[in-house]
Amino acid sequence: MVRHFLRLSDLSATEARAVVERAMALRAHRDPAYRPFVGKTLAMIFTKNSTRTRVSFEAGMARFGGHAMFLHAGTTQLGRDEPIADTARVLSRMCDAIMIRNDSQADQETLAAHSRVPVINGLSDRHHPCQLLADLQCWFEHRGDPRGKIAAWIGDGNNVCHSWIEAAALFGFSLRIATPKGYEPDPAVVASAGRCIELCTDPVAAASGADLIVTDTWTSMGQEAETHKRLAAFAGYQVDRALMAHAKPDAIFMHCLPAHRGEEVSAEVIDGPQSVVWDEAENRLWAQMALLEFLWA
Repeated sequence: MVRHFLRLSDLSATEARAVVERAMALRAHRDPAYRPFVGKTLAMIFTKNSTRTRVSFEAGMARFGGHAMFLHAGTTQLGRDEPIADTARVLSRMCDAIMIRNDSQADQETLAAHSRVPVINGLSDRHHPCQLLADLQCWFEHRGDPRGKIAAWIGDGNNVCHSWIEAAALFGFSLRIATPKGYEPDPAVVASAGRCIELCTDPVAAASGADLIVTDTWTSMGQEAETHKRLAAFAGYQVDRALMAHAKPDAIFMHCLPAHRGEEVSAEVIDGPQSVVWDEAENRLWAQMALLEFLWA
C-alpha cells in the first residue's frame, strides 16, 4: 500500500514519534557510508518559491545516494494545463516519490490519488507537515518530550498553524493560538484536534507560562496585495522581548522562516538566546530524510 504525506495526521501518533526519533538519530550519528537511496529518484514539483524545502530535499537525497529532480511547474506540461492526474500517472512510473509545493491541497490530493508512489506535501494552502516534523524534532532536542507542555502560536491561523494543531493532537501538548479576529485557523481543523487547542485574541494570554512560542510571517506568499491590511490587523502581535517574558524562563522561540524582523518578531528575539530557528531550519534536512525512509520502507 502506497503511503502519502499530505498532512501531519496522515501519520499515527506512534509513526510521527518514530519519524522524529529517527530524524534525531540521523542528525546525531552522521554516517557517510549509509546510502539507502541509491537508485531512487525524487521528483520535486514547485509552483511556489523555496529555499529550505528545495535545498533540504535535494541535500537529503544526495546524502543518501539518491537523486532529486527539480521541476518548476511553469517549465513543465503542468504550465500548459496538463491535468495533474496525468502528470501523476507519468511521474510515478519514472520516479520513486513526488514532492509538491503549491497553493492547493486539493491538487495535491488529486496527485496522490493517481500516483503509484508516495506524494509528499512540501507546502500547500492548508498544511505544511514537513515543517512540523522539523519543529517537533527541534523541540525534542532542546527541551525533551513535548507531551503535557504548552506551545503558543502568535499570529495568522495559516497553513503552518493548521499543522501545529495536528501536531498538538499527535504529540499530546496544549496549543494556545492568539490571532486577530478574522484570521483564526479553520474551525474544522481545530475541532479535529479536540481539547488540546485554545483560541484567543490576546497574545499575552497565549504566551503566559508557555514552554514554546512560535510565529510565522503575517503576509504569506500570494497575499502580497493584503500587506497593508495585514500589518494593521496584526499590530500588537509581534513576538518581542516583552511578550517572551510572559512565557516560562526557559521557553524557546521558533519560526519556520523566512522572517521579517520588526514585524512578526523582533530582532532581539529571533537573534537572541531563546531562539532555536537555525536548528529548526537544519532539521528540515534530517526530518525529511527520516520521512523518506519511512515512506519507502
